[in-house]
Amino acid sequence: MADSAVTTGHRGEAGQGRDLARSLTAPGLVAIGLGATIGAGIFVLTGTAAAQYAGPALSLSFVIGGIACGLVGLCYAELAAMIPEAGSTYTYTRASLGRFPAWIIGWDLVLEFAVAAATVAVGWSGYAQSLAAEFGLHLPPALAGAPGDGGLVNLPAAGIVLLLSALLLRPTKDASLINGLLVACKVAIILAFVGVGMAHLRPELWHPFVPENAGTFGAYGWSGVFRGAAVVFFAFVGFETVATAAGECRAPQRDAPVGLIGSLLITTILYVAMAAVLTGLVPYRDLNVADPVAKAVDAIGLPGFSTLIKVGALIGLTTSALTALYGQSRIFFAIARDGLLPRIFCRVHPVTRTPVASQLVIGLFTAAVAGLVPIEILGEIVSIGTLLAFCLVCATVLILRRTDPDRARPFRVPVATLTAGLGILSCVTLMAALPADTWIRLAIWLALGLAIYAGYGRRHARLS
Repeated sequence: MADSAVTTGHRGEAGQGRDLARSLTAPGLVAIGLGATIGAGIFVLTGTAAAQYAGPALSLSFVIGGIACGLVGLCYAELAAMIPEAGSTYTYTRASLGRFPAWIIGWDLVLEFAVAAATVAVGWSGYAQSLAAEFGLHLPPALAGAPGDGGLVNLPAAGIVLLLSALLLRPTKDASLINGLLVACKVAIILAFVGVGMAHLRPELWHPFVPENAGTFGAYGWSGVFRGAAVVFFAFVGFETVATAAGECRAPQRDAPVGLIGSLLITTILYVAMAAVLTGLVPYRDLNVADPVAKAVDAIGLPGFSTLIKVGALIGLTTSALTALYGQSRIFFAIARDGLLPRIFCRVHPVTRTPVASQLVIGLFTAAVAGLVPIEILGEIVSIGTLLAFCLVCATVLILRRTDPDRARPFRVPVATLTAGLGILSCVTLMAALPADTWIRLAIWLALGLAIYAGYGRRHARLS
């Protein structure tokens, strides 16, 4: 049976230190969404998607990916406005399916956000080392990569996670302000790249716009456009972080939908423009590199501009890691508040009003993952965890429409059955394309979660 009281949070416990400060507004939520979304995907994965799958039609791949995320985003918007609490998908699942399914998805989200932050941190490390190399600075190989990448530990990746975790111990409004400034810089850098790149385009590189299929599914042609959409889907991961911040909004029913849809729309427009410029500056087959944006800037031939863009990439990756760590600690907070994890994780600092214990544990765990796990493994884990959460968000909208039809819905998904159904279908299709070892890693993580639930959560859980 679903928990009954999930709309107002735990207001009665304010004096006990379990309420988060409500200091965020719609612009802050849009900044959180942009900060979480624009990161590793646009700066790293675009090259692979263009070179191996979509060619110049990468712009269409981003449109398809944006539409798929838009379907999920509409569902998130309805739930975030209706259930304005910290915890995102965990809270929504608790409202519709009850405590045990909520624990499963909450545990999945802990993995998703941790690995997403770690993935971005590894990308950050790569760009930072590339930028440092321009000034003759190099790390010893043992400290420059994970064991699977020929090193012992990726020190820059672990270090940036610890630094950002320390920042998030500050009041939310301080972290939000810094994030907003970083997002503004990041978007400005992207617009500068697009603007300067448009003046140096080689239109002949766009022909043929959809390269002829190479004989296998996904190798160019229209199947390649859709395969490219699946690859760049990771570039959209993060917009749902806005929903985890609903519990800290001044007016969540109004601001949460604006933050979700607004950040997703802006992100899609920027991605389409970036893809068009990338493939118009460099032959698409030459973009199969880890730093395609830097390669495109080098093709322009403007001294110093390459350094500027690398700095922009670092800013983008920094904000992505910051907001992933933020979202993860709030999910931990929401789970502990229901008694499924030790209560220390739902206590907030009396001055900063932030969940200190949650942030510390999450920061240390994520830093270890970032320092020790190769990026290719991290990316697949993020995808399967995210897609599973997206499926449940869409399903929750349908379930609540049937089980609680009279509940106030400040924002309603248009044609909910079709919209949510298509959202589920698109996510399931992408999950089916992931390799078996990714499913095994997810199963191991969920098995660990089941053990924790059986040993602790089931005995300590309480209804709101």
